[in-house]
Amino acid sequence: MADRVVVVVGAGIVGLAVAREIGLRRPGDRVVVLEKEDRVAVHQTGHNSGVVHAGIYYQPGSLKAVLCARGRAMMRDYCAERGVAYEECGKLVIAVDDEEMARLDALEARAGHNAVPGLRRVDAAGIRDIEPFAEGIAALYSPHTAITDFRRVAEAFAADVVAAGGEVRTTCAVDRITRTASGIEIGVGEQVLHADQVVLCAGLQADTVAGLVGGDPAPRIVPFRGEYMDVLPEKRDLVRGLVYPVPDPRYPFLGVHFTRRVSGTVEVGPNAVLAFAREGYRQTDFEPRDMARTLAWPGFRRLARQHWRTGLEEMYGSVSTAAYMRKAQRYIPAIGPADVVRGGAGVRAQALDADGTLVDDFRIDRLGPVTAVRNAPSPAATSSLAIAEYVVDVIDGKGEGALR
Repeated sequence: MADRVVVVVGAGIVGLAVAREIGLRRPGDRVVVLEKEDRVAVHQTGHNSGVVHAGIYYQPGSLKAVLCARGRAMMRDYCAERGVAYEECGKLVIAVDDEEMARLDALEARAGHNAVPGLRRVDAAGIRDIEPFAEGIAALYSPHTAITDFRRVAEAFAADVVAAGGEVRTTCAVDRITRTASGIEIGVGEQVLHADQVVLCAGLQADTVAGLVGGDPAPRIVPFRGEYMDVLPEKRDLVRGLVYPVPDPRYPFLGVHFTRRVSGTVEVGPNAVLAFAREGYRQTDFEPRDMARTLAWPGFRRLARQHWRTGLEEMYGSVSTAAYMRKAQRYIPAIGPADVVRGGAGVRAQALDADGTLVDDFRIDRLGPVTAVRNAPSPAATSSLAIAEYVVDVIDGKGEGALR
């Protein structure tokens, strides 16, 4: 069918990748991206660590595992084609004690199921060969884990959308979506757009926007702020690539780690602190409506009762540089509190079910002519081109999306 109008809500990297894929696959359709900010990639895309993941962590067979594997290769090729910086600097996931060794064994088995390219296990000497200032008793080394600039990638996606005849409209906050006999009406203030299909990629506002079309209230988005420390220039050479801890399997966060950026800087982080505003990048940011929605969600109350000690530890690290760096120094002891300054922060849109379960996998719902991306945390940026393929398959009625 030609001349359909498809509206994508949200101009983060996933929304723009979906719009781009529609333009490639359906050249007769008119594609319009609506973004409430004055530019693209303002929130999660523009505040992440720039890591292109290789698929170590994800449940075999899950959307994350399958789409990350395909998406990493697609992202590598796209960056080469568009001249966006892309560096396979490699990643070490280091165990420093017996408890972490048990988790490292489980992680190695999972990564094996996911066919992570080039993955190998190294001992203490092998760690030092790769990262001379890192310490641990064993590690997994992923040579094809890479870094890029996802903001630049998103801007390139936006340019692709426009080049294919689509539109990217900024400063367009969607406040109503109504299904009619002839399609869908999208309200932006006094303006009304008529669409045949809508794709919601609203990130931090995913549940709110899905609610405009009667979507299930679950999962609810609970924002977690991830704060970074910047390593001072005189210590940056102590980190060659990426140095990660073995993650705690209870949480979908990867722990405080050392990240080299394509700009040449080195960051430590992020932590994971409950944010008091969905777009709260500073410790002092507070939005009463956002906080009320978090506290009213039964899933949050269940999560808080079970994990309040961890929450307090994260909050203490948020205000104390010494406490923050204490965890990081287990892996690179030579970089301490005196070697860092507070850097930027991002906010992760973490989906939380009503039973208190932190949603781990990507979650994409179909609501008739509306397709809603309800949960797309890391590795969504890595996977964005593959997520776009999957979402357009869903729109086209190919089951739940063809896993290529």
